[in-house]
Amino acid sequence: MALVVLASASGAPGVTTTALGLAMRWPPPVVLVDADPVGGSPVLAGLFQGAVAHLDAMVQLVLAQREGRLGEALPTSLLVLEDTNASVLVGPRSHVQAGSLRELWRPLAVELRALEASGQDVIIDAGRLGMAHSATALVESADLALLVCGSGLPELSAARQWGLAWAEAAAAGTGAGTVGCVVVGPGRPYGLREVAKAVGLPGFGSVCWDPRAAASVSRGEKFSGRALGRWHRSLDALGTAIRSAASAQDPSTVLEEA
Repeated sequence: MALVVLASASGAPGVTTTALGLAMRWPPPVVLVDADPVGGSPVLAGLFQGAVAHLDAMVQLVLAQREGRLGEALPTSLLVLEDTNASVLVGPRSHVQAGSLRELWRPLAVELRALEASGQDVIIDAGRLGMAHSATALVESADLALLVCGSGLPELSAARQWGLAWAEAAAAGTGAGTVGCVVVGPGRPYGLREVAKAVGLPGFGSVCWDPRAAASVSRGEKFSGRALGRWHRSLDALGTAIRSAASAQDPSTVLEEA
């Protein structure tokens, strides 16, 4: 089982959509954690189109942590995604709440590890790196931390500094167990191998550029399975690569584009 973090640098496209798409295609049971400090819950506003009320699950978990019952409260705080193997821990309602979550991240990582014992994987959307009150403790606790980036020069320029920092932390044993990068939209203009070299991280896969298909999760728009096929295949290939890496299968190998 695996604890996987996805995060992005400035200008990167689609970390939340990629994390949600992966979770919805994940074969084993999986929990998606929205740990983006910006708040606003894009899952509720997008996939659920605002039809589900925000329950302030993160705030309730902070209170549970203070009372010593975080492990008990976590399973009941999850929102099940119908017709998938995924459930979601919805993030903060707004950025104002993010500061109060600092004390939650490290003990939450421990409880997320406990979910692994019951056969559940965990995917964490850490949002944009460098933000105030970012969930750094969750990144450091991950089996695998993936930097999601585009393939253009502006995105790579921003991602490189984080790639180098992550690689140094992993080598020193102070960061995630394994680190890598994921490209959203390879060939615009650079491919996975070129991006991996530029940011200084192994490339674990790519997600094809298909805004219309991505809108099926980012906005809850309805499309036929055939229209989603290529995007789904790229997510499935990425998910396979992630699970293989988390199972200690040569995570340093740079994979071909999906």
